[in-house]
Amino acid sequence: MVLPRPPRAVVFDMDGLLFDSEKLYRAGVVAAIAAHGRELPDAFYTSVVGMSGEAIQNAFRSQLGDDFDFTSLWKMAGEHVNALIDAELRLKTGVIELLDHLDALKLPRAIATSSRHQTVERYLASHDLRGRFDAVIAQGDYARGKPFPDPYLKAAERLGLAPEDCIALEDSHHGVRAAASAGMMTIMVPDLVAPSDEMEALCVTIARDLHVVRRLIPD
Repeated sequence: MVLPRPPRAVVFDMDGLLFDSEKLYRAGVVAAIAAHGRELPDAFYTSVVGMSGEAIQNAFRSQLGDDFDFTSLWKMAGEHVNALIDAELRLKTGVIELLDHLDALKLPRAIATSSRHQTVERYLASHDLRGRFDAVIAQGDYARGKPFPDPYLKAAERLGLAPEDCIALEDSHHGVRAAASAGMMTIMVPDLVAPSDEMEALCVTIARDLHVVRRLIPD
């Protein structure tokens, strides 16, 4: 497979793409829901992966009802997730090798995430990745979160490049929609959510892991 254009930059999603964190979020939320005497269908959870925090909370309200004790739920889920992150946060396969390849090519890169800057800093610091990204676009940097294109458009703006000259790497359907709407060469690297026909149509390719992505970017 050959990319449509030589890339001038790479924009990374974070959760489920750089870090194996989505499964930890899911485990924390499922545990908190169970403690409240409810169950959460897996299909519902995967449907919200990649959304902004506000959109996820709205989806949960629609699923569980406005009378559900959301304050207690979010607090308990946050405690579960923080404990899991401290104990189990891992890099996804091929992250370091891809970043080293981009260093060798002198290609700039950014993160475009629905998470908060504080979370990005925590995760990068935990794996000695601070300073390896030229820009971080996180919650608060854009008007509309994924699946709207705003995070990716802001990333291109910060890098000083046209969106169409950037590769976007995403693991979720909502993220792919955001990156493709921004006009980037979008590659899906699936994590919790399998690719669909829509994803195949929006992406330049579907990659098994970041090692495959690295081989797509020529020396």
